[in-house]
Amino acid sequence: MPAWRGGRPLKRWTWVGAFGRDVMLCAAVVRIGPATAAWWAVWDRAAGRLFERSARSARGIEVTVGRVRVAGVLDLEVRGGRAVEVVSPHGRQYAWTRKHGGARVRGTATAGGRELAVDAPGLVDESAGYHARHTAWRWSAGAGVTESGRPVAWNLVAGLHDAPQASERTVWVAGEPHEIGPVRFGGRGARTCSWSAPTTSSRSARSPAGCPGPGGCARASG
Repeated sequence: MPAWRGGRPLKRWTWVGAFGRDVMLCAAVVRIGPATAAWWAVWDRAAGRLFERSARSARGIEVTVGRVRVAGVLDLEVRGGRAVEVVSPHGRQYAWTRKHGGARVRGTATAGGRELAVDAPGLVDESAGYHARHTAWRWSAGAGVTESGRPVAWNLVAGLHDAPQASERTVWVAGEPHEIGPVRFGGRGARTCSWSAPTTSSRSARSPAGCPGPGGCARASG
């Protein structure tokens, strides 16, 4: 993807989250044109404390599909997961994302002088596109288990890649991705949303090589 398209700079980021019983964490590196930003956060449940930092550079911070390293804080490997890839129009341009659900994040996190072992389900968000100058969306990602004990992960969104079909809305059940229907997030300050149960078949339209054009979306899983 070129640095500029249709007068819009390329925006791109990689975000990794891990959702464990004792520790939750995330880290990201974002680039908007020539500008870079990064952040990380670690929730230590036993200590009841959140440790976080943001920076206007990625110095000492590495976030990729398979590795997260933050100097003195995070040393993690990310493995597995089933990816869902979506291309959507955005104004006269387009945006792309690939979400890896059902991944496993292992390693260590150091926060508040405590070294925490990490072995938790996770999700990876790779995104890039020529988004409009003003872009806003609501997003929820996490992992857990069903009442029957099967592992589950979810990626829910409203406002971006949220077409009625060929969206990024996905629930992974035992590692298998299922696209679900539109979701509704609550009002100001709300922490919950509702969604329909995942269908038994997943969509697999191949993503085009270039911009899908106004009104076009594509979703692929693999």
